[in-house]
Amino acid sequence: MTATNAEDLTARARIRDAALRLFGERGVEGTTIRDIASAAGVSGGLVRHHFGSKDDLRAACDAYALSQLMRIKEQAVLEGQLANPAFMSAAQPVMLTFFKYFARSLVDGSPAADAMFDQMVELSEQWLIEHYDGEIRDPHAHAALLIAMEMGALAMRSQLSRALGADILEPEGNVRWLHARVDFYAQPLVSSELAAQAHESLDALGAQSVRAGSLGAAR
Repeated sequence: MTATNAEDLTARARIRDAALRLFGERGVEGTTIRDIASAAGVSGGLVRHHFGSKDDLRAACDAYALSQLMRIKEQAVLEGQLANPAFMSAAQPVMLTFFKYFARSLVDGSPAADAMFDQMVELSEQWLIEHYDGEIRDPHAHAALLIAMEMGALAMRSQLSRALGADILEPEGNVRWLHARVDFYAQPLVSSELAAQAHESLDALGAQSVRAGSLGAAR
């Protein structure tokens, strides 16, 4: 690789990282190519050279943020780094940047944000199928609910931060929020017997709804 190519790749990474931070702080609409270029220390022309339009840059940020979060999750859970304080310390600022980015994307409510949500559901469903040993009746619905809960917490950042007494997307509040998430996922809220009863009743309710719909269509 030539020196020019190496510098080119470094500039691309700086542009992407600057865009992630500014999009997370101001939103896509509130951020210009000039803002990103200035934060990355490059020209606006170089931003367009690497990424084309601002929408293309956002798509690149979406893909990068999702892939990196999945990589951190794999390292933490599958590679045993969850018990490594040094790994967690290094991962936290990176994850906070991504969380801020996702939180702002949800507030924007754009088609791009909807597409990102759908991709997160797909990745989570794949994770459940490949790595979760428990019984899940509907992996897709389960994954969608998980992502909605996670992203909902980010969308309600101000309310949740107020309840915890610290910003959940700053180090102190983030640690408390993460402790709560660990306890939430580690402790079942209902017994397996109660869950089985609930599923049985819901199956009956679903069958009843189908019959009612069929009767209504026949009239």
